[in-house]
Amino acid sequence: MFENKKVLVLGMARSGYACCKTLVKLGCQVILNDNKDESKLDKDKLEELRGLKVKIVLGSHPDNLLDESVDYLVKNPGIRNDHKYVLKANELKIPVINEVEVGFNLLPKNVKLIAITGTNGKTTTTTLTYNIVKEYYKNTHLAGNIGYPLCSILDNIKEGDILVMEVSCQQLANLKTFNPNIALLTNLSPAHIDFFGDYETYKKVKIKLFQNQTKDDYAILNLENQDSLEYTKDIKSQKLYFSSKKEADSYLKDNDLYYHDEFIINRSDLIIKGIHNVENVLGAITISKLLGVPTDIIRKVLKDFRGVTHRLELVDVVNNRKFYNDTEATNIKCSQIALSAFPDNEIVLFLGGLERGQDFYELKDYLKKVRVIIGIGECRERVKDMANSLHIECHIFETLKEGFKKAIEVSHDDDIILLSPASASWDQYKECEERGDEFKELVGAYKNGSC
Repeated sequence: MFENKKVLVLGMARSGYACCKTLVKLGCQVILNDNKDESKLDKDKLEELRGLKVKIVLGSHPDNLLDESVDYLVKNPGIRNDHKYVLKANELKIPVINEVEVGFNLLPKNVKLIAITGTNGKTTTTTLTYNIVKEYYKNTHLAGNIGYPLCSILDNIKEGDILVMEVSCQQLANLKTFNPNIALLTNLSPAHIDFFGDYETYKKVKIKLFQNQTKDDYAILNLENQDSLEYTKDIKSQKLYFSSKKEADSYLKDNDLYYHDEFIINRSDLIIKGIHNVENVLGAITISKLLGVPTDIIRKVLKDFRGVTHRLELVDVVNNRKFYNDTEATNIKCSQIALSAFPDNEIVLFLGGLERGQDFYELKDYLKKVRVIIGIGECRERVKDMANSLHIECHIFETLKEGFKKAIEVSHDDDIILLSPASASWDQYKECEERGDEFKELVGAYKNGSC
């Protein structure tokens, strides 16, 4: 399919770099284009690609770089579909795909592919699924939006192996033939509207995960998420359901988790908190059972699973205060979920970051246990306005570090000190993980008495 073709790879990052190397192995003439200057990209990787005879064009998107001689445009998922190269490729009838589509078409025969998407919970569900399945089937691999480009692990995948992938909406937007044997949708709620333009388009893109499935494949859906049910009613695959409220294929009842009426684990044995994580666990159980993983293996992994870094991550307990890092909560919905996870403790909440016009008043019904809000970042004044209107104590600071000292000062024994900002981090950080890492460093300094 891709052998000896001329391919323009738009955007480097991890996926573009891995894709270039794979395409070179197939004898392709590869052009890599990125709007960033060379100083902002990985020097060693650029030199490696140049050594492989990849033509590299940086700092701009020249109009003459894409013409009818190009066979494929491989786009970085983070680049919008209204980019001028994408629009021109469409005019020239040049396929616009991404690294996942390339990797999928190069997989060995009979690989069992599990793909997971959703607005919230997809990384936790993917990680947990991989941990369970890997414990029983050693020939299991992890890839996708979770940080491992599929092309980067192709050489390790053999015929008959199992592949677990997290797939983002941006990746789904440019998938054509991608077809998982088991596909799971955690939930749907408004997100990435700035990228897709409206919620309707976003939902349609998410459902592309199931577009190539047949009656021999499985779709796993959240029975408590109406948008998921509505938008998957016409898919061809066999449907299985998980639910935190009623009996389904996997379900929660009286604090016990079941699969087809078989007891799996008691909720109290889970380290990860919140009803959203119960749903994530139920999804992972359903996949694992479909793959034939024994219950004792599932239970063992569930009891040890501490969650995913930066997603409602228990950082430490210091002076009877529990510190949770939920920096990946870059939208209101994620923070609503996080706040719902602590019904019994008072909370000191870090809120704010990049100004995107987010409506903090949508958190109103979730702030009943929040005693103090620490507003940070560009939108801190709007955070304060919201807090004042709801008569919640609020202190605002430009930086997380400044706010952390106040959080310690106003906190009490048994409090939850929660970083769940409902905001992106780009006002001060390159990525939200940096914000989470700084929070964890501040907790460490407080524990050591140096904060």
